[in-house]
Amino acid sequence: MSNSSANKQNSTLIAMAILTFMFFIFGFVTWLNGPLIPFFKLACELTESQAYFVTFAFYIAYFVMAIPSSGLIERVGYKNGLSLGLIIIAVGAFMFYPAAETRTFGLFLGALFVMGTGLAVLQTAANPYVVVIGPRESAAARISVLGMANKFAGFIAPLALTTLVLSNMADYTADKIAALDATAKETALDSLALQLQAPYIYMGLVILVMAVLIKYSPLPEINLDEEDTVAHQSLFQQIREVLKRPQLVLGVITLMLYVAAEVLAGDSIGSFGKKLGVYGDNGDFYLKLTSFTMTAMVIGYILGVTLIPKYVSQVTALKLSGLLGIVLVLAIIAISPSTMVTLPGLPELPLVIILVALMGLSNALCWPAIWPMALEDLGGYTKIGGALLIMAIIGGAIFPLLYGALADSINITIQTNDIAVKSGNQLAYLILLPCYFMILFFAIKGHKYRSWSRA
Repeated sequence: MSNSSANKQNSTLIAMAILTFMFFIFGFVTWLNGPLIPFFKLACELTESQAYFVTFAFYIAYFVMAIPSSGLIERVGYKNGLSLGLIIIAVGAFMFYPAAETRTFGLFLGALFVMGTGLAVLQTAANPYVVVIGPRESAAARISVLGMANKFAGFIAPLALTTLVLSNMADYTADKIAALDATAKETALDSLALQLQAPYIYMGLVILVMAVLIKYSPLPEINLDEEDTVAHQSLFQQIREVLKRPQLVLGVITLMLYVAAEVLAGDSIGSFGKKLGVYGDNGDFYLKLTSFTMTAMVIGYILGVTLIPKYVSQVTALKLSGLLGIVLVLAIIAISPSTMVTLPGLPELPLVIILVALMGLSNALCWPAIWPMALEDLGGYTKIGGALLIMAIIGGAIFPLLYGALADSINITIQTNDIAVKSGNQLAYLILLPCYFMILFFAIKGHKYRSWSRA
């Protein structure tokens, strides 16, 4: 191996190590939202649809801030952009302190929006980076490595929050809170909200230290516009130009619908489990269900790293993901919640909960496959294309609200575990069916289009 090749390989390995660490942070911050939804529903006395503003406030930041983030990175560079994104996340974490002090849902949402803004900066910088630092045909495998770090953090985050912070949720069940008088109820809910202060302060401090470490790390800088093809163009001109590329536009739509499926699979499973009475011995088991979805996603990423591109192309992986998603959604809405399964070391669980978790497997390889397919042949427009793909994360803001509204509006009840369960949560998963059909279409045809006249 020549010195040039060895240096390039070492540079790629360093970049991958740092980016893997970054994606662990992405996952830890992001997948805390799942247990926060039923937590805020109780602590702030919210309806199902109101509780899903947790995901809306967090993910809408990606849509609002992706293009500004692209301009910011243009000025400060990729490494400084990563450090700045971490600082913004830390600020959002610190905002949890006054929000918990006053138990004000609006302040919590503001803190989540700030954290989402920081993640928008990080994602805008990191995702195009990992596509271009190595061969494009193995980009899905590299993103799968990052995805494993992301979802491993997603596995840890709900367990850490419930075990270290919310281990006394059995004292705060809806029935116990409802039985209190007005004064005792306010005191109990205030005490519950205050439990979020310490962990978010500690998390903010850790993230600030990480920002400094990234600033002085040997992460190499990259130039996505080596031929200066877009240097003379305004932001509006760049956007107008990339909208002529159907593989990107269809990729943005597909990514938006995929994110909707991923967020719902991870963030709704806790509320669904609570509806079905999945409390466990300590009364907090439903808060840990997000980890089931993350486990399925980690398995999917391991398969991606193992099989792509040596045995399975990223196109084939995306096709299989779409097909599996369609099958799972149909099964979720068809199977009775009274159908129970027993898994080793776990309480008896409704089968539909396991199927929702398995959507993590169908979602795992979508992000790593869609990104390189959508950005292919964009050249100097890769940066603005990446920003538009980050904006597609708005799917994680809109679809949970739709899901929550549907769950509230469907009034059919089903008898299960000796109690009448409102089945709106289960039937509302039907909104994911068109998402997986679009993923399948993009894998079969959409990514091949290079002009709208041939689409």
